[in-house]
Amino acid sequence: MICPNCEAEYVKGITKCADCGETLIPREEFEGHLLKPSDWITVYTTGKIYEAEMLKSNLEGGGIETLIVKQKDSSFPAVGDLAVVKVNVKKTDAENAVTVIKDILDSEEESEEN
Repeated sequence: MICPNCEAEYVKGITKCADCGETLIPREEFEGHLLKPSDWITVYTTGKIYEAEMLKSNLEGGGIETLIVKQKDSSFPAVGDLAVVKVNVKKTDAENAVTVIKDILDSEEESEEN
């Protein structure tokens, strides 16, 4: 048995976590819910963290779980922040996420034209 909150492990027969009070679940169920890099895909890349955060808010508002990964190349000597920011979603949500992002970007372009 394992606590899904604090990941403390217990012997069979214990049902509540002594540390945080959470109901314990079988190890197999816990491992089935772990985040694995192979389950995720990058759907958008930008150099602006605020843009990635806004897209994340919109995607999560639509029920699409989203992770933001910021990568900075410290081996490249330059002034300013040249980090690459990636918006990642589960592969199963990729098609819907791309549609949402496209709609957001298209509406942004339309408002800039007007």
